[in-house]
Amino acid sequence: MLSQDDHLLLKKINTFLTEIGINITEAAIQEPSFLPGLQIKNGSLIIDVTQLKYIGDILHEAGHIAIVPYNERIHLNEADIALRPNREAEEMMTIAWSYAAATALDIDPYIVFHDNGYKGGGSYLADNFNQGRYIGVPMLQWKGMAIEKRNDDNNDLPIYPKMIHWLHP
Repeated sequence: MLSQDDHLLLKKINTFLTEIGINITEAAIQEPSFLPGLQIKNGSLIIDVTQLKYIGDILHEAGHIAIVPYNERIHLNEADIALRPNREAEEMMTIAWSYAAATALDIDPYIVFHDNGYKGGGSYLADNFNQGRYIGVPMLQWKGMAIEKRNDDNNDLPIYPKMIHWLHP
């Protein structure tokens, strides 16, 4: 059961995701899903608040949607993620995207990178990101979504963890 603070955080996250173009629907999820209370269906994120265990998981699942090209994203379903040809690279991009989203929302990264996910290594990931050791960012840069570091003083684009584009075009 979500606390009042959790409901406020959920509203903040849902507003952000909707504003950047990720469709969110709060509905009951009947079939099993990879993360409790979350399901990706046709490029949209379904949230079942009665089953949701970790609010930060919403940003991770949204990251899976965000890093996929639009023409593939609109058909993306939860089961497809493990079958994608570059799934390992996409997982690292999703982790980096999730940290950038947490930063943009001013959410403690340990809420996203909790130790009951990420094969028990959530705090390790959060520690690394907090110390400026960013995994996955070079791939976000390759897709034109973020810049790892500025090599040109005249460049006006933001540097990660700020994003150039929240969604892969």
